[in-house]
Amino acid sequence: MGRMLRSCLQSVLKLVNSVIGMAGMGMILYSLWMMRVWYKQSGGLVFSPPWFVYTFLGLGIFLCLITCSGHIAAETANGHCLSCYMVFVFLLVMLEAAVTADIFLNRNWEEDFPEDPTGKFDELKNFVRSNFEMCKWIGLLVVAAQALSIFLAMVLRALGPDSGSYYDSDDDIVPARLPLLRNQVHHTSYTVEPNLPNNDPWKVRNREKVSR
Repeated sequence: MGRMLRSCLQSVLKLVNSVIGMAGMGMILYSLWMMRVWYKQSGGLVFSPPWFVYTFLGLGIFLCLITCSGHIAAETANGHCLSCYMVFVFLLVMLEAAVTADIFLNRNWEEDFPEDPTGKFDELKNFVRSNFEMCKWIGLLVVAAQALSIFLAMVLRALGPDSGSYYDSDDDIVPARLPLLRNQVHHTSYTVEPNLPNNDPWKVRNREKVSR
């Protein structure tokens, strides 16, 4: 029962972790597209994308790295890997919560970010405002996946790695039978009488008397 529960938790953690990876891949593709547009606008002479493109690319790579570490932690069910994975996801959630709080509580939150000469930052803001419901549900899905991944990692860490397979190997069965084999060897004794020539003088005299 415990092995089935552990296997189910590992599969669900991989599935939930894939949502974070998909979000990271989307951010990487979007940042590469912005780099391509910026390279065309600059005429191929200057290739120095602004902070917004680098930030999107860095966050996407970070999400993909978290996804890889989460899959490794779920597969091995190692306590240290799961702990590192939970710390990374928790830091990511705290960063997202800080940015969200700054946007909703600070009216002049746009002044906290440097100027974007490409205008892609403004395009992203307009897109989010025009499709607020869709973006809201996508953001809630990603945050819910992160929170659920932390919870599943905590439960899987509490269960610990699967140690039942270690008792099914032949290496543990053979030593258990060795004492029986040793006892049989010790209890079995053989006595070998040497085949010596029968040249005893006393026996030779008795034989001569019997023959007479």
